[in-house]
This record gives sequence, C-alpha cells and structure tokens, in this order.
Amino acid sequence: MTTPTRKALVVRGGWDGHKPVEATERFLPFLRENGFDVRVEESTEVYADAAALAATDLIVQSVTMSEISREELGGLRSAVEAGTGLTGWHGGIADSFRASSDYLQLVGGQFATHPAVGPGVERAEGEENYRDYVVEFTELGRRHPITEGLENFTLRTEQYWVLFDELNDVLATTTHPAEPEQPWHRPHTSPAVWTREWGAGRIAVATPGHSLDILDHPSVRTIIERGMLWAARTASAS
Repeated sequence: MTTPTRKALVVRGGWDGHKPVEATERFLPFLRENGFDVRVEESTEVYADAAALAATDLIVQSVTMSEISREELGGLRSAVEAGTGLTGWHGGIADSFRASSDYLQLVGGQFATHPAVGPGVERAEGEENYRDYVVEFTELGRRHPITEGLENFTLRTEQYWVLFDELNDVLATTTHPAEPEQPWHRPHTSPAVWTREWGAGRIAVATPGHSLDILDHPSVRTIIERGMLWAARTASAS
C-alpha cells in the first residue's frame, strides 16, 4: 500500500435508499491504495470546518437529497475554489441539497427525474423505474483520462435526466427516447459523466450508481475511481 501523501474526505448520508455507507465503503480501499489518508464523516457539518477542508485534497460525497446550511455550503464552495477536488456518483452528488441553487451552480447538474418504463412492462419491486439504456462516450470522453479506452455500455437501472449548463465538459451522455406515453416530443440527451473546473478545483460526476451492483459494473467503477484521481488537488493548486 502506498504511504499516504494526500487526504481524502468521504462525506455520506441523506436518503438511505442509495446505501451511502455500503456504497462508499467499496471505494475506501482504492483511495488508500492510491496514497490517500481517508477520513469519513456521516454529515455535512465538516464542510463548515475551513481548516479541515483546506487540508483536504479530495472530497467524495454521497449525500442524496438532505439539506445543507449556508455555512456548510460556503465552506464547500470555498474549498473547491481553492483547489480541493469534489466527486461522487448518482444521487449522492447530482441529487443533493435540492433547495440550494448555489450548490447546483457548483456541481453543474441537477437530477430532474428518472422516467419510468412504459405501461405493461413489469419490473420487480424497487425496480419500477429501471430502464435499459446506453452510456455513450463523447469525442472528449474518448481521450479524457477518466474515460479513455472505455467503450459504450448498456445498463438496466435508473436513467437520470439532469438539468445542466455549458460549463460542464461532458465525457458521456445518455438519451431519453421520445415515447407515446411521455409528454416530451423528441429525444432528450443528458450528460451521464462530466467534469467541471471551479477556481483551482476540479469536479467529476457520474450519474450511474443507484445500486451496489451498478457500482460494481466494471465501466462504472472505472469511471468513478479514475474520477477520484483526476479530481484530487493538483500540484498547481497546492
């Protein structure tokens, strides 16, 4: 194991349906093997600790929905602007703190819905919104360190429709088809993997990751792990 040279902060909580403890535990060995001293917090209170965040090179967040105080959000935004990396997957980063437009601006994408399958399609309990969909890499994604060498892949899980802006560097997309039972009239393409630069900090987001089996999908896991390494504080932000 590599001797720790950087610090990672794992912040988890919120809606338990995304299993924030079990999900984040999957990635702790990877972080330690790659030279991170890992601290785990079960709430966002640590974001208000300016000294702790200043010493943190990477924040891995898994907090679906929930609320965040003004002091906590201010601390998070300031830390990222100063060079602390921020990353996460699915609702733990793209569906956090719905009431905060400042958080939405920071991460660059907000969960809007995961469309249900059409009538007459049976799904097991808890999988009513599972769809078969393709994650397609963009031209940027095919050469970016997080996603290079990966091929388009198909998942059966929640397909996130996200609201986003043009500051994102989109590495992969997913397209929601126009279907007779849906109110939209043409296909809609959402980012599925994106990065974002904020001040001296880097942000990496992947929307797949609803359940533990999806986190174990080889391509999803690779994207998340590479995203951690890419987002971590760079030498120029030290």
